[in-house]
Amino acid sequence: MENLDVARTLTLLADLLEIQGANPFRIRAYRNAVNTVNGLSRPLQSMVDAGEDLTELPGIGKNVAAHIEELLATGSIDRLREVEAEIPRSLVELMALPGVGPKKAKKLFEHLEVASVDDLAAAIEAGSVEELEGFGARSVEKIGRAIESYRQRTGRFRIDEVEKLMAGLLEHMEGAPGLRRLEVAGSFRRRRETIGDVDLLVEGAGEDGTEIVEHFNAFEGAARAQAAGPTKGSLVLESGLQVDLRVVPARSFGAALMYFTGSKDHNVNIRTRAVRGGLRVNEWGVFRVPEGADPEELGKEDGERLAGATEEEVYAALGMAWVPPVLRENRGEVEASLADELPVLVSLDDIRGDLQMHSTWSDGKVSIEEMARACAARGYEYMAITDHSQAMAMVQGLTPERTRAQWEEIDRVREQVPEIRILRSVEVDILRDGSLDLPDDVLEKLDLVVVSVHSFMDLDKKAMTDRVLRAIAHPAVDILAHPTGRQLGKRDPYALDVEAVLEAAAEHSVAVELNANPRRLDLSDVHVHRAKELGVPVVVSTDAHSPRGLDDMRFGVDQARRGWLGSGDVLNTRSTAELARWLERRA
Repeated sequence: MENLDVARTLTLLADLLEIQGANPFRIRAYRNAVNTVNGLSRPLQSMVDAGEDLTELPGIGKNVAAHIEELLATGSIDRLREVEAEIPRSLVELMALPGVGPKKAKKLFEHLEVASVDDLAAAIEAGSVEELEGFGARSVEKIGRAIESYRQRTGRFRIDEVEKLMAGLLEHMEGAPGLRRLEVAGSFRRRRETIGDVDLLVEGAGEDGTEIVEHFNAFEGAARAQAAGPTKGSLVLESGLQVDLRVVPARSFGAALMYFTGSKDHNVNIRTRAVRGGLRVNEWGVFRVPEGADPEELGKEDGERLAGATEEEVYAALGMAWVPPVLRENRGEVEASLADELPVLVSLDDIRGDLQMHSTWSDGKVSIEEMARACAARGYEYMAITDHSQAMAMVQGLTPERTRAQWEEIDRVREQVPEIRILRSVEVDILRDGSLDLPDDVLEKLDLVVVSVHSFMDLDKKAMTDRVLRAIAHPAVDILAHPTGRQLGKRDPYALDVEAVLEAAAEHSVAVELNANPRRLDLSDVHVHRAKELGVPVVVSTDAHSPRGLDDMRFGVDQARRGWLGSGDVLNTRSTAELARWLERRA
């Protein structure tokens, strides 16, 4: 461990203690130690190995020296873990925003459960922050601008953010002179969870796309133009998102769309196979290499043209079925296409219900009835109300008594909204030792038991895995929610042996959730694919806290498709009767 790592860890501890409101002298001691560590010319590790007394260094007292030695020996500090059990590490992000100090960060967390920059942006959008004491309209506006600057520094954007950022530019491009067709390619078309930059592909009326590029560069939402030419342009939006434009002729549009959609590995696999068959594939089309010719010396469109206008004909010229963009990651889709064994992927229309959402009984924004009517309006057959259990005291988690009281309200709403089946459920916390946060006599009366981790996320891999394994072995458990606890760009997955968890889920007939909230998309597409291989049912749920949150289902379905799931792999594509039979599997 380098000195820089030690300094960052001590800084994190000091920041969290400041948010917590700890003794200011102790906080200052950590910050003084950080200054000393950053100024050292020798590695702390070599000093400890040599038996040197760290307290002889300026600004490092006995307690801090013990923390440093513990960190160097074990890679962690017990004190930091204790603080993180109360104050999420991600709150430190807020302190990087002008206008949000430790006191405001703590207030945002305690009153609005804002634990990250993304949470804060969502709360600002919902109008919740202005209502807090100490936050006014001007203050919130300043914080909003600070969030935009923060995101420019991070380099990647969630897919839902990109959708919003691109909306104005796409509307602007509809008025481009000579534009016949416009497609968004790249990782956005493959529906990756985060996006680095965006590729736009345009079919123009002729070979020269200068007017289209000029129109593109005139977009008022751009911070600057990076490049411009007769067929290419590049902009950086005010948000920091880079967008590249290419204008291609109709004869090559399909080939270009395939090429710029990627992924790189998918394209390389296809090009390699094409070469073996005497063909050449590029963004201009599929061409037969003339006998005796050196492919490296051929022009971009030399040779007999076999395809290029559409993606379907490009793949067909290579003896392949068209590959859905979400699968183009070189994870076996090329071979499956050649063998005509591509899966029929699940679609949004296949979803018949949503099995995680919250109401005002915990941290939801609306009543059970409002959520029920919103789900019914989407044509769902069933839904589950999964408010938090009592360990989530900061959001009024349900005690056994309140759980039973909620059942009475659910019974009333069932009569008021008879067109949808409302399941009694709770999102039950998995406690540190793997036990569940509600007693068995309550669990056995629920229609659906969803379990998840919300605390002690810093446990080592074995401890966290054992904890989750114990929980899903409980005979009442039906679904493991957001299994890795990640928040995209903000919080890494906690240490967990996902393979062991999925194997145990298969053994105990427990489903795993693919949380559709675009801030999570947990499980990852790779883990979703593995769940399919093991025969573990996947539930695509929104974790909605308001009717608007139900719209996130489409992001979850995209992730499920990236994981090769068909409708038969997704539990909540089943009818009410089929779901009921599954829920009785252990009876």
